[in-house]
Amino acid sequence: MRPLARLASLRSSVSGQAFKSTLSTRAVTSRTTWTPATVSRISSTSLRSFSLSTPHHRFQVHVKKQNTKMTSTATTLKGQPLDKGVLESMLRRRMFFAPSFDIYGGVAGLYDYGPPGCALQANIIDIWRKHFVLEEDMLEVDCTALTPHDVLKTSGHVDKFADWMCKDPKNGDILRADHFVEDVLEARLKGDKEARGQKVEDKEEDPKRKKKKAKGTEAVKLEDAVVKEYEEILAQIDNYNGEQLGELIKKYDLRNPATGVQPEPPVAFNLMFQTAIGPSGNLAGYLRPETAQGQFLNFAKLLEYNAGNMPFASASIGKSYRNEIAPRGGLLRVREFLMAEIEHFVDPASNKKHDRFHEVADIELALLDRNVQLSGQTTVTKMTIGEAVKQKIVDNETLGYFLARIHLFLKKIGIDQSKIRFRQHMGNEMAHYACDCWDAELLTSSGWVECVGCADRSAYDLTVHAKKTGAPLVVRESLETPEIVEKWEPEINSKKFGPTFRKDAKTVEAAILALPQEELAKLTEELKANGKIVVDVPGVGDGKVEVSKDLLAIEWKKHTINIREYTPNVIEPSFGIGRILYSLLEHNYWIREGDESRGVISFPPAVAPVKVLIVPISSKAEFAPHVRRLSQKLRSVGISSRVDDSSASIGRRYARNDELGTPFGLTIDFQTLQDGTFTLRERDSTRQVRAEEAKIIDAIKALVEGSKTWQDIESELPIFEGQELEIRPAEN
Repeated sequence: MRPLARLASLRSSVSGQAFKSTLSTRAVTSRTTWTPATVSRISSTSLRSFSLSTPHHRFQVHVKKQNTKMTSTATTLKGQPLDKGVLESMLRRRMFFAPSFDIYGGVAGLYDYGPPGCALQANIIDIWRKHFVLEEDMLEVDCTALTPHDVLKTSGHVDKFADWMCKDPKNGDILRADHFVEDVLEARLKGDKEARGQKVEDKEEDPKRKKKKAKGTEAVKLEDAVVKEYEEILAQIDNYNGEQLGELIKKYDLRNPATGVQPEPPVAFNLMFQTAIGPSGNLAGYLRPETAQGQFLNFAKLLEYNAGNMPFASASIGKSYRNEIAPRGGLLRVREFLMAEIEHFVDPASNKKHDRFHEVADIELALLDRNVQLSGQTTVTKMTIGEAVKQKIVDNETLGYFLARIHLFLKKIGIDQSKIRFRQHMGNEMAHYACDCWDAELLTSSGWVECVGCADRSAYDLTVHAKKTGAPLVVRESLETPEIVEKWEPEINSKKFGPTFRKDAKTVEAAILALPQEELAKLTEELKANGKIVVDVPGVGDGKVEVSKDLLAIEWKKHTINIREYTPNVIEPSFGIGRILYSLLEHNYWIREGDESRGVISFPPAVAPVKVLIVPISSKAEFAPHVRRLSQKLRSVGISSRVDDSSASIGRRYARNDELGTPFGLTIDFQTLQDGTFTLRERDSTRQVRAEEAKIIDAIKALVEGSKTWQDIESELPIFEGQELEIRPAEN
């Protein structure tokens, strides 16, 4: 899954475009557009402070620094300024997550989930399965995380799954090159705003990195042209390769504030964890960086399981591993993470149409296409996915269908719809296997975070694996009308071919059979003239193999084709569950008015870790049977509950569980002992109804399933505004 971590492949230089594209934005008519305030993406989240000065085109304006702490641009569910530190403190206190190996000092990029975090993740996955696997009739597989070297060499990950890093020559710090460029330029733009007397909003900083903060920096006013240059660079930062990032560092004299020196030129760093399989150590392998490869390698088996029917989709949920250069941002950039990936196999001759596209055609999405980014802008256009496909902003119906389905899934689990956009990858940012790709990005306190990627991988993966192994990763379909085809056809002399090439025979044969017709025609002449040919076979010897005419013949033949054979294309939606989970926490968090210490997480009931809090008003023995019976009945209908029978006040117990996102509270009070009724409290409004047990259980079930709203329940059951009857046990 390339889009989540923005792990760009090794990129070749773009001729004629060192830093800035001259492509114009696509003309758009009859569409609404909106341009949010400049907000960073996760890859540009500044967790370090850099020097605000620059020797390029500047005006020196000395500004007296004030110790005024500015708030983040992020807001809570209710529109309040979001204090990320307060939220994360609450999440760790309530054990949603915690740093792994904490008592040993922890390891960057590794986290453990506690009980509510595990339950929240499980609920997200459950909804994902129902929304995609069940609804789309997908074939789910669970493949191993340990992957042999040859598989990932063939897929391109060994050579191309890399980020650019640079080293500080003075202190040895390793910096991710694109982050470094972003952080310095953003710091300079911040200094420019301060020098102009504009309000500046600080980003959240990693407390562990505060010691590196540059001191005594000056606010420096930049020329307007320089400000524009910086903004255009930041708008397309993902489009630069290592050489271009190095040129940016030199051109703008970007220095590490911790040492005051320029880092060394960027070099590629492969992001996979390498290991050895077996005790001999002779079989090299990696922890998988994505779940996709297992699905591709099982394609032929899945096609057979599906009775040869196309199109179809496979799905997989599992852990992936990436050795991030500089993990930061908590759960947003980690080294071990849960992914949910879909591989939708489609006939390329169908123009990638989707038979259910009409169901989603009118869904409106916020789109940021590549042409807008290359022009140095971040203007988002709101339009229906039907119109986007029609105008070829989104390439095809299948890709568009899944973008809309992704949008509906994120809406279903509770993502704030005002904080989502779909951003198209730029050409140089594109993963090595993709021909088009869109990210679903969610706005958080760390900026825009890539949470879901939807890539058109064309036929790349199946083609390279088939070429390497000779396995028939193709679809064969009967033709209603036979076709007459004439073509060059290689014929292998199997009796001599095997003994000649031995263990490499299958690889060489696969390379020959995969040659295009134009190449075969040329080789036919060479074979006649020289009695031998040279074929490119990566991984065998020096990559070039000599084949003599006694091993191979190439003849022009006429065939009657009754079976059409083709390699499917793949559309791949890829979900980073951890990033979605964290974004969901931020999007649903808010503070009760008048009490800053009372945090609330307003999860939709379906995704909440615990659905119901059971609160006995007293610890007296006569309350215990009611607690046990309610817990059992809720479990019997598949609803999770938690009992809080502590000595804290009712209000305090509710407040603790509001922080856990528990949507409903059941109170067992003295009136329950008298007439068998219970109060049901709704988390967000704190309003309550009262009724007998059966009606309360039915109401909770309907609320959790989503068939009724709280307003429906209030219209059906009596509103409870205070204790009607208080019965106290007699004194002994």
